[in-house]
Amino acid sequence: MASNASIPALIVSKSESTHNLEDGIPFASENLHVGETYLKLDKMLFRITPDAKKGPPLEGDVITVLSKQGGRLVLERDYSYVSKGGTAVRRFEVEAMKLVAKHTSVPLPEVIYSLISDRSGEIGMTTIPGTTLESLWDKLNSETKKSICCETWDQIAKLREISQPPAFKQFFQCLADGSPTLDPLIEDLDRCGTPLYTDEDVRARIYHRYLHFGGLRYKNELPDMLPRSSCTVFTHADIAPRNIMVE
Repeated sequence: MASNASIPALIVSKSESTHNLEDGIPFASENLHVGETYLKLDKMLFRITPDAKKGPPLEGDVITVLSKQGGRLVLERDYSYVSKGGTAVRRFEVEAMKLVAKHTSVPLPEVIYSLISDRSGEIGMTTIPGTTLESLWDKLNSETKKSICCETWDQIAKLREISQPPAFKQFFQCLADGSPTLDPLIEDLDRCGTPLYTDEDVRARIYHRYLHFGGLRYKNELPDMLPRSSCTVFTHADIAPRNIMVE
């Protein structure tokens, strides 16, 4: 695997990018580093400076690596849209974004395209302006932090008001497309996708997983310790500072 230092930084003219083709490295996930911007020519990568967009148009695709984690690769492409692809990208993410856009005013990317298969997927979406809350948090004063937290809770409240689609009313808990959950707390041990129809089903699933993975200390007490609920609500499974954009 090539290191960052081995990737030549290109100046932005077409003639120079063509001249330095022999210095590129293969376009592969292991050669992409978060925060770096690259020029992709055919199947080769060249590192370029982030301000390359201020110069003449480049021959090839400009990509900036926004995130790499958990089987997901998020790229900004040609300074105009974002793609999210990988083995962990599934159809329920597309359906979740469509539900939120249809029923709330919560700001989120618009889906441009989606290519989903049994083994992997890719979603193209519009960009959201701003900077991640994660990168700004330590620079903010207390009042601004409080304001952002309050606004975040307001957005979460809007998500919780989204009604369950009629086609999925029989399920007590499922993903946005009606498929079984992938959450490690309640994922089906047999991976056959047994639906969760009631709160008792959810509690039983948690208990069975607890025993399966060696839980012994609360073997007798856990069923009574688990909370009970008469309903479920729509929610975002990964609300975190890295996923919140601030202008």
